[in-house]
Amino acid sequence: MGPTAVGKTGVSLAVAGIDFEIISADSVQVYRYLDIGSGKPDRSERERVRHYVIDCVDPDVPFTAGDFCREARGAAEAIHARGRKPLIVGGTGLYIDSFFQGLSEIPAIPLEVRRAVKSEAAERGLQALHDELVRIDPDFGNRIHPNDTQRITRGIEVYRGTGKPLSSYFSSKHRYGSDDTLFIGLREEKDVLQRKIDERVDRMMERGFLEEVRSLRERGFGPGLKSMKSIGYAELNDYIDGACSVDEAVRLIKTVTRQYAKRQMTWFRKNRRINWFGPGEVKKIDELLRLWLDSGTK
Repeated sequence: MGPTAVGKTGVSLAVAGIDFEIISADSVQVYRYLDIGSGKPDRSERERVRHYVIDCVDPDVPFTAGDFCREARGAAEAIHARGRKPLIVGGTGLYIDSFFQGLSEIPAIPLEVRRAVKSEAAERGLQALHDELVRIDPDFGNRIHPNDTQRITRGIEVYRGTGKPLSSYFSSKHRYGSDDTLFIGLREEKDVLQRKIDERVDRMMERGFLEEVRSLRERGFGPGLKSMKSIGYAELNDYIDGACSVDEAVRLIKTVTRQYAKRQMTWFRKNRRINWFGPGEVKKIDELLRLWLDSGTK
C-alpha cells in the first residue's frame, strides 16, 4: 500500500506540500445525517479535499470496526492509485488500531442470537452473563470488566453463534495497514483543551445541533440506536424526552466530551509509534514528514 500518514486529529494539508486525501477514522461520521454533532466537514471542505468513510450508512444500520477496515483499505488503494497519500484522521482508537494492528475475522452472528443475548442481559442481568463468559471463554472473560456490556454480550454472541470462544479468533488477525506508517498526534494543554471543547459545543448548539437531533427523530431514528447514543446525541435525546433541561444537556455534553478526550489520550499514549506535537509545531511536523517521505523513496 505504500506510506500512510495517520494523526489523532487534523494536520494541515499544506504541510510539506504533500497531496493528501483524508480517510476519516470517526465512528460517528460514518452515519448519514449526523453532521453537526459529529463535527463532519462541510461541503466546501469536502470539495476542496476528498474525504472517505463519511456518510457510509443510515443511523439505523450497524457499522463495525471490520466495516471501517474494509472501507478504509478500499479508500487507501484508490488514493494511492491517483498518486496521492492517504491521511487517516480521527479519534476512534479502535478503528485505527484495528486497521494497523489487525482485526480478527469473526463470522457474522445470526440476528436471532444477538437479540436473544440482548434479552437475556435485560432479564438475567449483566453479572450473570459475565459469569457465563468467564466459564466459556476464560481468556477473554477474565480481561473484561463486569460492567462492560458491549464486550460481554459480544463474547456470548460469538460463542453461541459459532460454537467457538471469541479469544480463539485473536490469533488469526488480518492486518490491512502498512508497516511504513507515520503516526502523528496533536496534544493540547488540559485547560486549553477544556476551553476549546466548551466553545465547540456552544458553536454546535448555535449551528442547530438540537434541530438536527429533532430532525433525526422525525425521520424515525430513535434514541435507542447506537448512533443516537453518541456523545451529544444521547444528551439532547434526553432533553427531547423531558429527562433534563436544555442547559443541563449542554453542560453534560461538555462534561462527557472532556471525559472522552481524556480516555482518547490514555488510549493513544499506549501507541509508542506516535510522534506527539504541540500547538505551533507545524515546522517540526513538516520536517518529520519530509524525512519520512525521503526514507520511503530510497
